[in-house]
Amino acid sequence: MPKRVSLFSACLILGLWTAQPAFAQALIPHAPQVDFEKLEQQGLGLVQEASQLAQFNQNQLALARARLAVQLAPKRPEAWAVLGGLYLETNQAEQAIPALNQAAALDPRNAAIPFALGTAYFQKQQYEESIKHIQAGLKLKPNVPGAYFDMGNAYLMLKKNREAIASYEKAIAQEKQFWPAINNIGLIRYEEGKIDEAIKLWRQSVALDPKTTTEPQLAIAVALFRKGNQTEATTLAEAALKTDARYGEMKFLKDNLWGEKLLADTQKFFALPRIQAAIAQAQSEQAAQERPRGQ
Repeated sequence: MPKRVSLFSACLILGLWTAQPAFAQALIPHAPQVDFEKLEQQGLGLVQEASQLAQFNQNQLALARARLAVQLAPKRPEAWAVLGGLYLETNQAEQAIPALNQAAALDPRNAAIPFALGTAYFQKQQYEESIKHIQAGLKLKPNVPGAYFDMGNAYLMLKKNREAIASYEKAIAQEKQFWPAINNIGLIRYEEGKIDEAIKLWRQSVALDPKTTTEPQLAIAVALFRKGNQTEATTLAEAALKTDARYGEMKFLKDNLWGEKLLADTQKFFALPRIQAAIAQAQSEQAAQERPRGQ
């Protein structure tokens, strides 16, 4: 690696050096005054742009602005927080954590930052660390159902079912319509062999939000298939897959914390010719919707 160019060499390069007697002092260049307040305001403007771009899923453009923003406004926690959040959005937890830690150091009373750190450590599969940061956030802001839900997910990954259910129940206590927490209690009950209770919970989830509850609808279908009710199971699964083809992928289900028993039963269910046809059709229709016009 070459040495950094000295001030003397830089002067020569820029043509600023003039012949001086041997005893003369080195040339002292004029140092322009930097308006740090103006730079900070420019940085905050970039933070706003990054946030707006992120809303339209322009994450790479948003990241570029956020990286520049923290250079222009390094003492503003919102700049670091937005940068960390964008790293999370793009599944770059390793880069998110130092940015979020910097935001936390500048704004230690902002509960959103430890919550985001909890998400980052969850992405890194460091579930104990995730729980620790979520708990720290809850001490600052205790009535956040999403935080209790995330903590329940971390406990679920640690196979601490009792703690997971307690966290999910706290989320539901804060927000009665929070169907994902009810859904995930159903996931636990299914793994415990309590299939009827799981179906009841999933039906409750669907009743709370029939338009967006593809996951519990498909889970009910798998459970009914397990119980031998293949006709109703197939009809329900076909309807669910039409709303979101991603649920026809085993990896997607695993990423959504489906347990080993439920995944094993799902794989058997997906092997049915009629379900295979439903998955293929749903994926084909989704691909057609995502394809740019004119292609």
